Amino acid sequence: MSTPPRTHRPSGSNGSAKSNKFANAGAAAGGFIGGMGSSFTPPINITYNNNRGNGGPANRGAGSGGPHSQALLPAPEFTSPAQVRNYCNHLRAVCVTLSIEVAMGAEILKGVLSTVPDPEGRLGGSRMRANRVSRKLRKSADAARDAAKNAAATYALFQQQYEEEINRVRHRARRPQQPQMNWAQQ
Repeated sequence: MSTPPRTHRPSGSNGSAKSNKFANAGAAAGGFIGGMGSSFTPPINITYNNNRGNGGPANRGAGSGGPHSQALLPAPEFTSPAQVRNYCNHLRAVCVTLSIEVAMGAEILKGVLSTVPDPEGRLGGSRMRANRVSRKLRKSADAARDAAKNAAATYALFQQQYEEEINRVRHRARRPQQPQMNWAQQ
């Protein structure tokens, strides 16, 4: 079962003027694998989001979400339980994603640094040094994961502490019952 060969497209094809910023990212990320054997290549995905606008008036002010339009989280306006839930859910999602990205970065850093030979020639010295350095990055990933847990816990505690106020409004907001037929009155 053979696959057709891939053709290389130059960076200016399809009339787009986008830069080929990450063209060799796969080779760069997989380059440190050479010492581990050619049969193992980790799946690495690189996502590049170009959210930067042209700086025009459409990208500023209240029309595009105000000063918070480029932020990862919604504006911290807590005027309703839905806004508290929305903020906590967004914070949790951002922290989970960040935790995964940082943990992956720590593993890649450890892999790259472990290929640097130990200056004193100790057996396993390069791996020990790489572990020491990447440990701090792993702690950052753990902290982001803990922040995600605390964001979820914040909303749960909000529901517990303000249950009475939430239920009072929730009952008032229910639709009125439809009139029912009383068959006993004839």
